[in-house]
Amino acid sequence: MDTIALELAPPDLDGGHEKAVAEGRKVAENSRAAGLADRIGHLMIPGIIAEDDDRPIEMKPKMDVIDFWNAVRPEIGDVKGLCTQVTAFLDEQQLGDRLVDLRKAGMEGIAFVGVPRTMSDGEGGGVPPTDALAKFQDVVPNRGSILIPTREGEHGRFNFKCERGANYGMTQLLYSDAIVGFLREFAAKTPHRPEILLSFGFVPGVEAKRGLIDWLIQDPGNPAVEAEQRFVASITGLSFEERKRKLLDLYKSVIDGVAGLGFPLSLHLEAPYGYSKPAFEVFAEMIDYWAPAQRAA
Repeated sequence: MDTIALELAPPDLDGGHEKAVAEGRKVAENSRAAGLADRIGHLMIPGIIAEDDDRPIEMKPKMDVIDFWNAVRPEIGDVKGLCTQVTAFLDEQQLGDRLVDLRKAGMEGIAFVGVPRTMSDGEGGGVPPTDALAKFQDVVPNRGSILIPTREGEHGRFNFKCERGANYGMTQLLYSDAIVGFLREFAAKTPHRPEILLSFGFVPGVEAKRGLIDWLIQDPGNPAVEAEQRFVASITGLSFEERKRKLLDLYKSVIDGVAGLGFPLSLHLEAPYGYSKPAFEVFAEMIDYWAPAQRAA
């Protein structure tokens, strides 16, 4: 896909279309101000389901991915669509119908997602992501998997998903360079070279009080994740310029480490608390350092 994808999470149902349009206009204005209006190739819209009760920001019913995409796309301009689709609570017929609808709406790539972390793999009663990857290759040309380089057993898990039909992996938010070692080993041990969407998230000062990013990346008992949580915590109290430098240093470390490993690379940018001028300023400087060689439309 060779793209820069900007994640936009569907808003609460309360407010609906008007809130979606306002969000799209805000993103368009900030991206133009940062010089990114012509650089963003895709919007990545996650299909959100309720998770743990301890989520720092209350989870309310969200607008459907397709409805949000149709509302926000005209405000952003000439962009294509990516999304995530939870498969574990839909039977094969329901999931097939949903994927057809997503494709008709203009979703160019769909990452298949399983149960929330409060449940075990295989639970949910629907189609596991690994089965969806194999069953719907004729429906979805770009089939994605979530890639968490710090997760135990992820090499085997990601290899199996590639064998089942995943042709891209979208990483969890990266707050360390663990992805470098992961992809280096993956390249040495497997023939698979899926496209990798490297995910980078802006960290605002409010994280010190709210802890949403800490919650999003948590994996209790995992020292690699604990190191990432410490990194996030260490920069929340810094000035914006110092925080920006730390995030840019991390970005450069990751890019320099993975650039020569043979994987097609794209970017996935996210602001978990919502988009602001500082977030776009950080993303613009990241892209100034390195960006995918985007294809002409």
